[in-house]
Amino acid sequence: MDDEIQLISDGEGLAVIGDDRAVERFLAAEGLPSENLGLPRLSQTMAAGAGATQAAASISANSGRWVKLTKESAETVRKYGLRQNATSGVSTGVVKGSKGQIKGFVEFSKGGLLTNPAALAGAAGLMAQLAMQQTMNEITDYLDVIDEKVDAVLRAQKDAAVADMVGVDFVIEEALTIRRETGRVSDVTWSKVQAAALPIARTQAYALRQIDAIAERVESKQKIGDLAEVSEQAAAETHEWLAVLARCFQLQDAIGLLELDRVLDSAPEELDQHRQGVRAARQNRRDVIVRSTQRLIERLDAAAERANSKVLTSPSSSGVVVRSSNAVASDLGDFHRRLGIERDRDALEARRWRAAAGEVRDRAVASGASGFDAARQRGSAGFDRARGMGGRISGEVSSRVPRRRRSSEPEDG
Repeated sequence: MDDEIQLISDGEGLAVIGDDRAVERFLAAEGLPSENLGLPRLSQTMAAGAGATQAAASISANSGRWVKLTKESAETVRKYGLRQNATSGVSTGVVKGSKGQIKGFVEFSKGGLLTNPAALAGAAGLMAQLAMQQTMNEITDYLDVIDEKVDAVLRAQKDAAVADMVGVDFVIEEALTIRRETGRVSDVTWSKVQAAALPIARTQAYALRQIDAIAERVESKQKIGDLAEVSEQAAAETHEWLAVLARCFQLQDAIGLLELDRVLDSAPEELDQHRQGVRAARQNRRDVIVRSTQRLIERLDAAAERANSKVLTSPSSSGVVVRSSNAVASDLGDFHRRLGIERDRDALEARRWRAAAGEVRDRAVASGASGFDAARQRGSAGFDRARGMGGRISGEVSSRVPRRRRSSEPEDG
């Protein structure tokens, strides 16, 4: 029989569903790394719901893998031309082949998972959860790399908006542990975390205000010495507040993951709409973070430009400003990538004092060349006049010297 691979893309990931061996061959042929989609868990959950027996059967007959959407996997989506579903917003399609060899692409499959709305919604919900889990893992790696003690930063703050955040992660981690053990999110488990969203949001807002305040301090300084001092402070403080923002985003994703499980368990018919709502809210959080951090880097870039223009008079301070700007830009670039935000910025290069001095020298030489020529011409004319005058003077002197000498000589006899 021909192999049949069902593909689903939600813009953040690609689900590959079908016979276990066929899925493995497809992923190997495309060179795509993947992880388990978790279809058995979805099948068990939907089988327990009323009227979902057919969807559960459709799911249990397949194996599924999830691929994070990168440039490579996005190319696979484009290559097979998946069609977007107007209701769910996900793109779907089927690839058919024989013995691992892909023959072609068809849009629909009789009796497949893609033709069952409940099964498709459930699979899309799993994909959303895996995307959030992937981001949570990325943020964990980010916090490990920067070696930032987020709890210590939070505890050091006296503001209640930040202090409330300290214990939230313990509550959420407990709920995630129960979910891993039981495979579901019960009413009791959900009741522990449903109030956690508010302190996280308050902490995120506070951290964003701190970043805005840093940007304003940088913009307010005009003297290069003051700018260097505040730029160094900005680099250190931004490093800390980005860690807090990353932790906020991670915990918000954890709540979203638990929330989707709760909806799947209690109201599976609402799962698709709820998934789209969670995704929209998640993108809004990204947009808010981008706006705030973009303002900061714009002000630091402007400060670096001002510092470069003063490199001759303040070489040390100018270098500090540019290095601090690049340090913040590097932190922001890594931070954005972990959150799935694509932003590019070329690092500014501090002008070396010698290079700047060379530019000034070249401009001076270029602008002074004509004046030098004119001065040389004037000097030549003056020399000629002086030489003519010198000739007359020397003639007069030579005519006088013999007379003086004759008057001083003794007379003969």
